[in-house]
Amino acid sequence: MSTVPSTPSVSDPFVQAPQVPSPQAVDAYLARIGGARPERADAEALRELQLRHLLSVPFENLSVHLGEPLVLADGPLLQKIVGAGRGGFCYELNGAFAALLRGLGFGVTLLQARVFGDGGRLGIPYDHLALRVETKDGTGPWLADVGFGDHSHHPLLLDERGDQADPAGTFRLAGAGGGDLDVLRDGKRQFRLDTRPRQLTDFEAGAWWHRTSPSSHFTKSLVCSLLTVDGRITLTGRKLVTTVGGERQERLLETDDEVLAAYRKHFGLELDRVPEARSAAGGE
Repeated sequence: MSTVPSTPSVSDPFVQAPQVPSPQAVDAYLARIGGARPERADAEALRELQLRHLLSVPFENLSVHLGEPLVLADGPLLQKIVGAGRGGFCYELNGAFAALLRGLGFGVTLLQARVFGDGGRLGIPYDHLALRVETKDGTGPWLADVGFGDHSHHPLLLDERGDQADPAGTFRLAGAGGGDLDVLRDGKRQFRLDTRPRQLTDFEAGAWWHRTSPSSHFTKSLVCSLLTVDGRITLTGRKLVTTVGGERQERLLETDDEVLAAYRKHFGLELDRVPEARSAAGGE
């Protein structure tokens, strides 16, 4: 049961979801992340929702290697993350999270970013999708992000230029000219954020590049990673990496049954076959 249904029923609450999802879709999403409907859309609720999301929904690129489609629209994203119980990467995770937040009364704006790679080189435009979130308690605006893999556990204040402490490290947002902001973690630049509002469809070219280009790290290797209460667990191909309290352990999974069991046990993913990297399988 690994693939998202290609022809879902029109009665499915996640299909053709409106700009603000239905109460039923919101409740199903909250159940997916083990959260309760907050009394109001304030900073405390946003912080709780982001952390629960990171602890429940894995960052994974398995669809790239399983040949599954990526449709950047609220309905298909909610169907995948909530209906099919899967994870995804930034466009999917933050796209779906934006829909949840809108359904709970938060103000949400999509922002594009370029990720810093080796040697400090910037990636392609629309390399990453992040969220500007407005709350109803007069705080913020906030930078919320559940789609950057190992990143801040809590939302960051967008207008703060000093250090911001987080369980994942010390973060800072620094001006980068032209209204852009560099997001730094422990002094290292993570991505450059363009603060102009975007639409979900604006990210289609970036999503296509990451799913098809031989230069994309998503086409080169498999990854499935999830924050845990005491560290992180990651399955890269057949290598299972567990980090607890800063101590890292690696184990090679030798059989397909072991790999499928690991996806099920650690990430809640019920797959019907073991994903293989496209390069290993002779793909693009």
